[in-house]
Order: sequence, then C-alpha cells, then structure tokens
Amino acid sequence: MDTRTLPPLFVSHGSPMIALEPGATGAFFGRLGRTIDREFGRPRAIVAVSAHTATRQPVLLGAKRHETVHDFYGFPPALYELRYDAPGDPALAQDAAHLLEAAGVPAQAVDAGGLDHGIWTVLIHMWPEADIPVVPLSLVPFAPPSAQFAVGEALQPLADQGVLVLGTGSITHNLRLLSLRGRVEGVPEAPESAAFREWVHARATARDWDALFDYRAQAPHAALMHPTDEHWLPFYAPAGAGGREHVPVRLHGHVTFGVLGMDAYAFGPQAARLAGALQAAPVQA
Repeated sequence: MDTRTLPPLFVSHGSPMIALEPGATGAFFGRLGRTIDREFGRPRAIVAVSAHTATRQPVLLGAKRHETVHDFYGFPPALYELRYDAPGDPALAQDAAHLLEAAGVPAQAVDAGGLDHGIWTVLIHMWPEADIPVVPLSLVPFAPPSAQFAVGEALQPLADQGVLVLGTGSITHNLRLLSLRGRVEGVPEAPESAAFREWVHARATARDWDALFDYRAQAPHAALMHPTDEHWLPFYAPAGAGGREHVPVRLHGHVTFGVLGMDAYAFGPQAARLAGALQAAPVQA
C-alpha cells in the first residue's frame, strides 16, 4: 500500500454563504486542507463530483482553467464578488474518462470549464491559493447509488497518483424544512435529521453497502431529509474510490439551523490515518 495514497472525501457544503461566513464547517475545511498537505502532501489535482453539475452521462470538464460560477441568487453582493478561479487539467480529464470507459461507464471529457458553488465554496477554505488543478465530474442525478459507487470504483487508481476524489453535497438537504424552521443557528437538531445522520454513520461503519445503496427504503426519514437525492448522491463516488473493503470514517459531524447536516467522510485505506491527524491538528494554523 502506498502510504501517500489520498483518502477520497465526501463533504457537505451547506449554504453558499459558507464562503463568507465559514462557521464551524468552514474552519474544519481549512484544517482539513492543511492536514492533508502535512500528512500526505498537497494533491496534484482534484476530481470533484458536485450536486450542482448534472448531465445524462458522466462528463469531465477538461478546460485548462476554470472560472468561478455564482450559480445562486438572492445573496449579499459580497458573495458574488468572491472568486476562485483555478487551473484545470485536460490530460487528467481524458485519463479519468478512459478509466470510466474501461469500467463500462460511458463518459467523455470536454473542453469546457467552470466551478459550481458546491466545489468552490469548499475549496476556497481548503486551499485558498486556488493553485491545485480541478477536474469537475458531472453527476448523473437519475442513476442509482450503486451506479454512482461504480463511477468511484473506476477512479480508484487516481488516489495512488496523488489525485483527490472529492464528492460535495449534503448529508441532509430539505430546504423547505429550513424555511419553515427559520435560519437560526444554535437551535437543537431535528430528531429526524439526527436519526438519518446516525443511520448513515452506523451503516457506513459496518460497511453495509447494500443498505446504503437502498437508503431511500431503509434509512429513517430518507424522503424527508432528501425530497430529491442529488445532494446525497455525491457521497457514493468517493466511497467507491475508497473501496468496499475499507471502513469509512466520519471526519466532521455538525448541523446548521437544526436540519442542514454538514457531515464529512473519508474513505479508503488512509481514512483512519487522516482522522487521527485531524484530531491532532491545531484548530488554527
């Protein structure tokens, strides 16, 4: 085993306002990036699957450079002034497409770019220098969790090449509940949110992939926590890249506004090492 193999990650990105108001999760993202740099070395590139870039089949955005996409509305002007323009990696986009095709997953790399807010509002805290090449990989929102997992399995070789496979979505995502309860920090977590989050943690720790693939039928309050599941599906690609045989590790468990879960998970043979390094890491750089 290569001890520098990067553990694939799933993170909950929350509201776009996390870019301006980091809170506990934004601070965690900063510590996560610094810990990866120190423990494994800075990633040579990132392949990022976001809830906010969707296509009918997997598409890798292989532009030489990516512009910041402000794909939201109704937020303070300062948020639209933030930029995270990062380099791309056209060769990696082609390599990843070939890995997917070889695994029987139709995919293509295209000369197009842009980082949606699910990607850049996370990376702006993890690596604010915006100097790591990023290759966005589109989500196929109607594909079942098992198919999302297979995408990650095909990308497993990238972790041994210094590439971070990153999924970004939300462990719970019901914006109607958020509106009904009000955006008030510090309120107790809704029991339904806690039950769903802890079910995921228990099934992941048990490596019960069959249950996780069937989460809509088996997880408590699944339909309430995810009226549509595009924000949860990015969990499965990094899980697949980590491999079935390794125990996922929850790196961060937090809830904003009582219903918006901000959990983060690491996968693969180095997940526990990353978790231990994070526990030992200082809160501030």
